Amino acid sequence: MGAEFFLLFAVGFFAQLVDGALGMAFGVLTNTALLMMGMPAAQASALIHTVEVFTTSASAASHIYHRNVDWRIVWRLGIGGVVGAVLGAWILSNVDVSASRRYVYAYLLLMGLFILLKSIRIAPMRQRPAGWTAPIGFIAGFLDASGGGGWGPVLTSTLIG
Repeated sequence: MGAEFFLLFAVGFFAQLVDGALGMAFGVLTNTALLMMGMPAAQASALIHTVEVFTTSASAASHIYHRNVDWRIVWRLGIGGVVGAVLGAWILSNVDVSASRRYVYAYLLLMGLFILLKSIRIAPMRQRPAGWTAPIGFIAGFLDASGGGGWGPVLTSTLIG
């Protein structure tokens, strides 16, 4: 096995370690590392989302088993998230790679700052789902699909906040 395999393994391990602890940042960390390795933005996004099918499925199964899921919020976020993700993936697939790279880098920098800022603030807990959960699902899905990360930082921190 080559050095590239072990580098990708290390990136995935540490990104999942952070994601498991915080509930966010796998896509942001992994996408940043893949882009630094020279991978095109659309290919990096596709690779990250393929990996997340398995990691997120395992996490979801654990949360469902332990009854940590509010299904009312799942449906509201899921519909908007799917629509946003399809739109984001379509835009990323149809934009010139050299032009999109700058935007993805700027987006990842903003997401990193967003994660740091949200980690400082603690807000009181809500009793029922807010009316903006479907639109935030759309925005998070779009940013996640077009930038390779964003679902966790946007949603987890917003729902906690």
